[in-house]
Parts: sequence; structure tokens; C-alpha cells
Amino acid sequence: MKVLILGAGYGTRLEKDLKNDATGKYHHLIGVPKPLLPIGQYPLATHWLKDLADIKHIGGVYVVTNALNHSAFEAWASEWENVQLLCDGTTSNETRIGAVGCINLVVKHFNIQEDLLVIAGDTLFFHDVTLVDLIQAFQTFQHKDDKASMVVYVNCKDEEVHKYGILEVDESSRVTGFLEKPQSGETTSRKECPCFYFLSSHSLSLLSEFLEERKDQPLKARDATGNFIAFLSERKPVYATQISGRYDVGGLQSYIICNEHFQLEKR
Repeated sequence: MKVLILGAGYGTRLEKDLKNDATGKYHHLIGVPKPLLPIGQYPLATHWLKDLADIKHIGGVYVVTNALNHSAFEAWASEWENVQLLCDGTTSNETRIGAVGCINLVVKHFNIQEDLLVIAGDTLFFHDVTLVDLIQAFQTFQHKDDKASMVVYVNCKDEEVHKYGILEVDESSRVTGFLEKPQSGETTSRKECPCFYFLSSHSLSLLSEFLEERKDQPLKARDATGNFIAFLSERKPVYATQISGRYDVGGLQSYIICNEHFQLEKR
């Protein structure tokens, strides 16, 4: 299994929050890409690498970056010999190729033909969620169907449904639908699905097909990774497993909450 951490986003919402922060306490974070934000003792992405270090199933870790922040990632990655970087060549949010495009870029560039774990560069899980348990869950689904992919979900509140991608699943935990930021009345599901996907090797060829079908659509239709999960679930088996919670470092307030939690864990 390979691992891909998505780090090519521009963090526009967080950047705006930082610049508008009247306290000035967090101005030193302006310009820092989300995966490199200090969370507790380490940069956000380092938490994932430390968790991955003890897992034998992992055959390599890739991080996709943009050209604007590539040098910062190079400095960070110099401490991790198993990490390979790939720059998408973009320099602004307006010229970005989108998250699905970045996944496909890495798959093609490194000729990945194994299962691929995709992790958003602004996401961390609660401490009781372990990669070992999630890999075991993925393997259990693959024992039933070797073409199976797996996503995770967190139960959210009614008033939060419109903020997230929402999964619909059947009794066997197979994904039957994915709605991108629906209104609460559009679905009875409250299963929020973060960008953390175990993609089967059998699913990777569908990335190019997905992008080709949407090449003339607005970037939003290609950028949201949940749209690919919806596309994939109609063609290959995708299963879902529940986790207790996660941190989504989208803006300053969510960063503060995540950082404070990990600071407390350090103590």
C-alpha cells in the first residue's frame, strides 16, 4: 500500500482568518501551508508520518504540493527519507488543478499500481482512532471483495449536514450514495465523510475517466474529492467504517481547537 498526503491546496479561508485576526497572535502562521502548521509538538503532516512509521504494509509516502509552497515542503521532507514530493506546478488558487487532479497526477507520475491511502493535508483524527485498526477494517472488506475501497465517516449534527460531504450506506456498510454539502432535508444520513480514502488498486484507473468526463465543467466539480467517491461507488464497491471524530483545520478557530487538543495530549 502507498500513501498520499494532499498538500497542494492554498488554504484561502485560513489565510483570510489569519490576516483578519485582531490579536496578532497567529500572524506567524500566515503563508504556512496547512500540512506544515504546528499542531502540538509537530507539523500536522508529521503526525501522520509518525503513525505510518510503524506500519509494515506501507510501501512509500507521497506528498503533492503546489509550486508556491514546494520549498517549504522540501525543507520539511528532508527529515523523512521515505517521503517523495511531487509539485503540481501551480502558483495560485485560481490555477490549481484540484484535489482529484492531484491524486491522478501522483498515480500517473509514480506509476502506482497498489492500493492507495489518500489523506487530506488539513485533517487529523481523534487519538482513539488508529491507522492499524483502519487498515484492518479495509483488509476485512477486501477479503469479501478484492476490488473494495473504503472511506470513513463521523456522525454529524442536523445543523452541520450542509457543511460536509454526506455518505449514504446500506446494511452491509456499502456506500450507496454521496451528497456534497446537502441540506438536512435532502437525506436522512448524518454520516460526514472526510477526505481519508483507502482506494483499491482497481479503482485508480477511474481517476482519469472521472476527470475526462468533467473536463469542461467548473473546477468545483473536479476539485471536491467526494464527487470522485460518488462516481467510484457507482462503478466499484466502496465501503464505510465509522470513526469517533476528526479535526478539520479549515479556518483559524478549528486550528486553535486542534492545536490546543494536541498540546494537552503532550502534557
